[in-house]
Amino acid sequence: MTHFSNHTFLVIGDLMLDEYLWGDVERISPEAPVQIVNIKSQNHTLGGAGNVVNNLASLGVKVYVASVIGNDTIGTALKNELEKIKVNTDGLFFAADRPTTKKTRVIALNQQMMRLDYETRKEISEDLENKIITYIEDNLPLFDAILVSDYAKGVLTTRILGKIITICKHSNKLILVDPKGKEFTKYKGATAITPNKKEALIASGLENLEEAGKKFLSELDLEAVFITRGKGGISLFTKDNSPINVSARVKEIYDISGAGDTVLATLGLAITSGLTYFEATMLANIAAGIVIGKVGTATVSQEELLDVLVGDMPLLPSKVLEIKRLKQVVNYLKAQGKRIVFTNGCFDLLHTGHIHLLKESKKLGDILIVALDTDESVRILKGNSRPIIGQAERAQILSALDCVDYVTIFSTDELKHLIKGLKPDILTKGADYKKEEVVGKDIVEGYGGEVILIPTLQGISSSRLISKIINNG
Repeated sequence: MTHFSNHTFLVIGDLMLDEYLWGDVERISPEAPVQIVNIKSQNHTLGGAGNVVNNLASLGVKVYVASVIGNDTIGTALKNELEKIKVNTDGLFFAADRPTTKKTRVIALNQQMMRLDYETRKEISEDLENKIITYIEDNLPLFDAILVSDYAKGVLTTRILGKIITICKHSNKLILVDPKGKEFTKYKGATAITPNKKEALIASGLENLEEAGKKFLSELDLEAVFITRGKGGISLFTKDNSPINVSARVKEIYDISGAGDTVLATLGLAITSGLTYFEATMLANIAAGIVIGKVGTATVSQEELLDVLVGDMPLLPSKVLEIKRLKQVVNYLKAQGKRIVFTNGCFDLLHTGHIHLLKESKKLGDILIVALDTDESVRILKGNSRPIIGQAERAQILSALDCVDYVTIFSTDELKHLIKGLKPDILTKGADYKKEEVVGKDIVEGYGGEVILIPTLQGISSSRLISKIINNG
């Protein structure tokens, strides 16, 4: 996740200012049968599309915004909030004939007592449409992706949506849409949409969520549909696979405000970072679980995501990670003071000698990383008859061991580069090697790490095991 800051996103949609009034309730009004809230404090934060912006900024992304707000004090306050988190507001336009949307929530007794909305749903003028379209066309090369946050407050007209979806398709840009309303045809051609369950059923006119997801895929020409189901999690629909339901992971729900914004932001960032749609769904589901455990419109940070990812291994689809992702996890683990142990090998036909090496290696630190030779590397090292077991299966077998925390697959010429990138505290090999023969020894010792040879179990090797099998055959 450390490379999240390398991404630049544009968020376009309906910006809002969320105001929170916090107080106590001690009596009923003599004027009407309602509670009197004695306000103790107040604060405001970015809402609507602004919450998508806020989540991206919290995750370390460079963010641009395109929208229209009122030429009023609320609009000024909203722009100031954007600039506080270093958002580029060159695409933010003021309109004298419309108010800036503000939602005021009154909270007491640990619950929301009421909400006051200041808004208009009137569509923006043609002149403002032109300004937004021109801004996007002029700045499109800057953006890795465009996130569309539609709250049906008039900024995202059919013309604007059609234009930005078209230019994104022509330039092969990711465009994700959090939709609104009873009609989704205006989002046709986007990469994906992220409706909630209620929105999906209404817009599809169906009662079955799976049928709704499939309908959106085919009729709207989408690559994926992510349907959020509140405490039920997220359902993923793609053209090539069966629907996948990812269960929610949250200890306690305090406030669902803005959870959909967090999902949109996290999905966009995950996909542009190279994660599959399934992996992106897993990450977005974790992020949503974090924010609904907070009060008010909230965001999620890199640190919070990694705390869950690293601290709760069952959340990861696998212990087997690509090198790029493994580096991100290792950087976080080191920041937490964890001692990293690294070993590498072919591990073809896993035997007791391998298990001994791995268990003894794990005893030397907190986290054991096993780098596994590719099938091609094994052929170079062992001959054309090897490996007996393919790299994917070897990786899964290793990942099933309790002593192994992470597995990554590398080719022979990548090993030194991998060790340089991970900078393990300890590099281990079997004692059948001499220290001078250990690849990466100079690198590890150069930054103060250790190279440790693990005593081997005599007479045990994959080659001997294979010979025995052949001879007995």
